Amino acid sequence: MVAAKKHVTIVKKRTAPFKRHQSDRFMRVSESWRKPKGIDNRVRRRFKGQAAMPKIGYGSNKRTRHMMPSGHKAFLVNNTRDVDLLLMHNRTHAAEISHAVSSRKRIEIIARAKQLGVKVTNSKAKVTTES
Repeated sequence: MVAAKKHVTIVKKRTAPFKRHQSDRFMRVSESWRKPKGIDNRVRRRFKGQAAMPKIGYGSNKRTRHMMPSGHKAFLVNNTRDVDLLLMHNRTHAAEISHAVSSRKRIEIIARAKQLGVKVTNSKAKVTTES
């Protein structure tokens, strides 16, 4: 297994999700973010003590965006040919087997990844059995 390339430490400016205004008060208002549009809305007007709105300043560092704690970026794999694509990029990307892939194909993908020295993030899924 090839270790990830040296990288800048990953800094998350905000890990809490942005919740929709008044979603805690009404069941009919879901938590998924919607921008408030009302003329008197205090969240839209950014009053002190109100919920924060998503803005460009919360974006993460371009070099560490979509990066896992291991330092790799996930690459979705469906078959062994997709693993071959990661041969040149095994220090920056890690294979992640799609959820719909059968256990027989998973074993083939994991074997091929081991040959090429590619990290597989979910290598134990659907392969190991519970005892």
